[in-house]
Amino acid sequence: MRAYLYHDTSEDPRRPHECTPSVVVGEAELNRVGVLYWHCSGPNALDQVNAIARDRHYQNRDEITITPEKLPNYEARIKQFFQEHIHEDEEIRYILEGAGYFDIRDHQDRWVRIQVTAGDLLVLPAGIYHRFTLDTGNYIRTMRLFKDEPKWEAIPRPSANSNTYRTQYLAQFIPSA
Repeated sequence: MRAYLYHDTSEDPRRPHECTPSVVVGEAELNRVGVLYWHCSGPNALDQVNAIARDRHYQNRDEITITPEKLPNYEARIKQFFQEHIHEDEEIRYILEGAGYFDIRDHQDRWVRIQVTAGDLLVLPAGIYHRFTLDTGNYIRTMRLFKDEPKWEAIPRPSANSNTYRTQYLAQFIPSA
């Protein structure tokens, strides 16, 4: 995992878009906005993921492969994933293969780009504004973990501004909001 401030541009979102000079965002800063991270690799990687799932009460999981050949309506879905939104549940992703980017809003409402690759396990809290895209390799295989039944419902900005989960997120992680 590597996180840094995102340079917003209309260019291909699958490119790194790193500010010049680079502004690295550390794990402590990600934790400050509720983002959690683990790296699980090696022969015991699945045991590590299972322990985190047990500790955090993740009851369900599935796998998804995002690539033009495997995801129906690929271009439309990638555009949908890249629209700024929240979820009413945590978004938990363990990267099995490939790479992509999660962009999240920090406490100053700036975009922070989080590059994820195989072995990265990322938890985004319910109510955080974010978006996702692949990198230029156009491939990621990820395990999605869920506390309850699997669901994926995106609530776009600004519609989500008055959402209860967004309000709770702000109260917990952005007290000055």
